[in-house]
Amino acid sequence: MNGCRPSSTGNLLTDTPELYELRFPDPGFTAARWAESVLRAYAAGPDLLDLGCGTGRDAGWLHRAAGRTVTGLDSSEAMIAHARARHPGPAYHVGDMRDFRLAGRFDAALCLDSALLHCHTNDDLDAVLGRLRRHLRPGGLLVAEMRNGAFFLGRTELLDAPRTDTVARGGTTFTSHTTLRIDHAAQLLRRTRIWTGDDGAPAVEQHSAWRLLFPQELRHLLAANGFTVLALYDRPGPRTEPPWSEGDRPADTADDDRIHLVARLDAAARRRS
Repeated sequence: MNGCRPSSTGNLLTDTPELYELRFPDPGFTAARWAESVLRAYAAGPDLLDLGCGTGRDAGWLHRAAGRTVTGLDSSEAMIAHARARHPGPAYHVGDMRDFRLAGRFDAALCLDSALLHCHTNDDLDAVLGRLRRHLRPGGLLVAEMRNGAFFLGRTELLDAPRTDTVARGGTTFTSHTTLRIDHAAQLLRRTRIWTGDDGAPAVEQHSAWRLLFPQELRHLLAANGFTVLALYDRPGPRTEPPWSEGDRPADTADDDRIHLVARLDAAARRRS
């Protein structure tokens, strides 16, 4: 899921949506149900923009099960084609979240799976929030879920050793070896992932990165762009351990690997856009 990269990424998971859904299964639609619980809690209207919608799994559930009018945006043409075919209902668009222009206005915007962090520079992040100012109605919500930069202050467990995962598709078992490192100067978490398959194909090495944002930095960035933070917490959420379940209340902490954000666009900021 992303919105700040070209439509052809050279990334096996992004360019093969079926494999993405196998590698990151969500049979109970936990991510979409968590998002819906937040939208309900803050009385968001029905018109929803899903930035970095990826395969459309969450957007489709929110349209079908929650009755929302959903528009999905992602920079991957393969992801959008998959979303239209497998998770129909929402209006899907290929586009970059830094400069998209859509005809509608929305009651809320959703940005899951660290999609916002594919925008690496301060200018990129300001551009995304500027686009949201133009596309959200006054008082509209931003609901986001992403990696937490504060987690890496003095903690190295995600950096100490490669992670190995396997996923099977079409009779082939794919194995990935993933290493992470921090690029301190750029404030990025850089990932190298090497894929091998038992079909004898050559190994594929891929590189990607996420911007590391700290809680107070995120608050400042949002305030500068006309948003008031209503909630900022680490757990529970769709990718925490244990994952969120219906009725869970957010903790008053922000030091785990994931961070969850709810912010409201100030009416005056919307008028200035």
